[in-house]
Amino acid sequence: MATYVIGDIQGCARELDALLRVVRFAPAHDRLWLTGDLVNRGPDSLGVLRRVRALGDAAVTVLGNHDLHLLAIAHVRGHKQRRRDTLGDVLAAPDRDELLAWLRRQPLLHHDAALGVTMVHAGLPPQWSLAESRAHAAEVEAALRDDAGLVAFLEHMYGDTPARWETTLGGRRRLRFITNCLTRMRYCRADGSLDLAAKGAPGSQDAGLLPWYAVPARRSRDTVIVFGHWSTLRLDAAACRQWGVYPLDTGAVWGDRLTALRLEDRALFSVGSSLPVSFE
Repeated sequence: MATYVIGDIQGCARELDALLRVVRFAPAHDRLWLTGDLVNRGPDSLGVLRRVRALGDAAVTVLGNHDLHLLAIAHVRGHKQRRRDTLGDVLAAPDRDELLAWLRRQPLLHHDAALGVTMVHAGLPPQWSLAESRAHAAEVEAALRDDAGLVAFLEHMYGDTPARWETTLGGRRRLRFITNCLTRMRYCRADGSLDLAAKGAPGSQDAGLLPWYAVPARRSRDTVIVFGHWSTLRLDAAACRQWGVYPLDTGAVWGDRLTALRLEDRALFSVGSSLPVSFE
């Protein structure tokens, strides 16, 4: 049995199929983890959702910001697709309702105690321990699964504030901060406050900003974290070991590669994208 973690697919169904062939994935005894952003910007979001859902218990995905964006378009009246969105195939599909119901019941954080690995789409803010991160992720998961409160949560999900965690945060502001950390975060300041504007590779950011995983005294430092979201981030094996993190979004939707990490031995596998090279 092997456990493979694949970075952001974003509608690249052809590349997903090719990568699963490369690793000889066998759902009868292997397990597949997906770092979120199954959909959007690529050509076949519908195909990706159907493939992953069909794997049943052989696959686990966490939700990314593009997955949440799809849910907002589907459930919030007046919430429109953006210019570069490619979600029309999902929204028009005959199995749309089943796929969306499945998607909103996926977690924002997955932890495997036996492997000692945690998966999230973007990262964990430095001021949260793993236990706190799991508890806060569960708050957003409950909001997504609440039929009565779903639309209100999605309506107020967007925004860059509050930028800093306080235990006294409540209501919509609390849920928005948690969502931003788990699905949008790249850089923080030393005090743990978020900067959601900076997107480039480390070294390109303004003074005072640190990659979330490099903030001193990060409280989740004792767990290995696999994540996606940050397509401009590249860490070599030594840096991954140093920080205890494995970034796996290698820009398939931008014409680069789709990558898988085998957790048991940290072996990497990838396939090239069939899409033209682009820039986020």
